[in-house]
Amino acid sequence: MVIDPEENKTLYSHNTNKYFTPASNTKLFTFYAGLKILGDSIPALKYLIENDTLYFKATGDPSFLNENLPNSSVFEFLKNNKNHLTYVAPIYTEKHQGPGWAWDDYNAYYSAERTAFPIYGNMVGFDFEKNKEFPVVSPRIFKDSLASSKDSLISARIIRDINSNRFQFNNQKKQSDFSQSVPFKISSEILVKLLNDTLQKPVSLIQNSELNKKLDKTQYSVPADSVYKEMLKVSDNFIAEQILIMAAGKLSDTLKSDIAIDYMKENYLKDLPDEPMWYDGSGLSRYNLFTPRSMVRLLQKIKAEVSQEELLEMLPTGGHSGTIKNYYKAEEPYVFAKTGTLKNNHSLSGYLKTKNGKILIFSFMNSNYTVPSAVLKAEMEKVLLNIRDNY
Repeated sequence: MVIDPEENKTLYSHNTNKYFTPASNTKLFTFYAGLKILGDSIPALKYLIENDTLYFKATGDPSFLNENLPNSSVFEFLKNNKNHLTYVAPIYTEKHQGPGWAWDDYNAYYSAERTAFPIYGNMVGFDFEKNKEFPVVSPRIFKDSLASSKDSLISARIIRDINSNRFQFNNQKKQSDFSQSVPFKISSEILVKLLNDTLQKPVSLIQNSELNKKLDKTQYSVPADSVYKEMLKVSDNFIAEQILIMAAGKLSDTLKSDIAIDYMKENYLKDLPDEPMWYDGSGLSRYNLFTPRSMVRLLQKIKAEVSQEELLEMLPTGGHSGTIKNYYKAEEPYVFAKTGTLKNNHSLSGYLKTKNGKILIFSFMNSNYTVPSAVLKAEMEKVLLNIRDNY
């Protein structure tokens, strides 16, 4: 579907009432939820100082020691605080993986676990240097959980046990540097251990405490737009999931994604042409189903919330940045859109700038195809160029 929002005119419509697997186009729904619920700054901690103790609990903020996001003020807040630190585990009932995710992706960088208090992006980094057997491990507390293996693992690839933080590697080829990031399994106990190591000061843990209801002060971390931009540009699944968890925390005392999804559907998405089948923040779930005309209506809503300049800067730009850096190339960028790809499914939804400067809104969704995605994208480019040049 392609529309001219200024003239409120549909330029092209085909199968727009059909449901497609959106993959990471789902992040546009998550983006809109953040815009409507979270405000300008990311809430990082809820806390209370009582006697000589700082009690704090998490909100789902993904920025703490995350190398892909700006430095969070939370580190200094905890590091420089003179009180004893006690982490109060919040009400969190989510499974580590979302509904409909592929279970065997657990070892992949794009499948980091969802959690109440992310740290280091919930990833362990392994950096192999040329001609050296063992990698540098970060965070360092996982170093003792790494073992060399002679099994037929892929060369210089880390494999984590599915149910524990035990890692194996087989570094047969040492001709070049190699880096890999692998999700670690998170728990309140692991979190506190990481905080102790990182802050270089003791942190206590309290589970299932009535203190949860008393923590009424908020510590903010980073600007919200910096989080949205990282999520959209590189299609960061982990950040997307945490945005929904944070939104749920703003709406209730429970960090549960469904709370945010249900709230958005009830309050801001009732006027979509077709009900969104929306199950996670990232689009990793194949349960998600949206129609092109609902995607276009959502993009209209987003456009009403964010200035055009800021919005186009946040999105991947054809030939220039993000997930479409190598596609839709032109001397003057004309595609500003979110990709979404799962095996046999590819979507592109966003904004198209015509030769005469008009900004159009489009959603181009493909499901259940069997040709190589490169063939599909080449044909999509022909269509989008035709619209750019002739409208």
